[in-house]
Amino acid sequence: MSGKNTILKAFKLAGTKDGQISVSKIEEPYGPNSAPVVSIGISLKADSDEPDWKAHIPYENLDELIEALKEAKEAR
Repeated sequence: MSGKNTILKAFKLAGTKDGQISVSKIEEPYGPNSAPVVSIGISLKADSDEPDWKAHIPYENLDELIEALKEAKEAR
């Protein structure tokens, strides 16, 4: 993966001792001129350089993702 990674927010991953969730903006994630994405990273150890799991979400899909997350929260 290439491009500039800017961490927007990081917080503790529930149920772990040192885990964290990070939300980042990645510019040109797939090379020059590729559209920026939001990256959601899950790290089992805080301050790790590379998350154990990550998902890249195009900005055009953020509203749908937010709605889906709200539905998941309500279905809990």
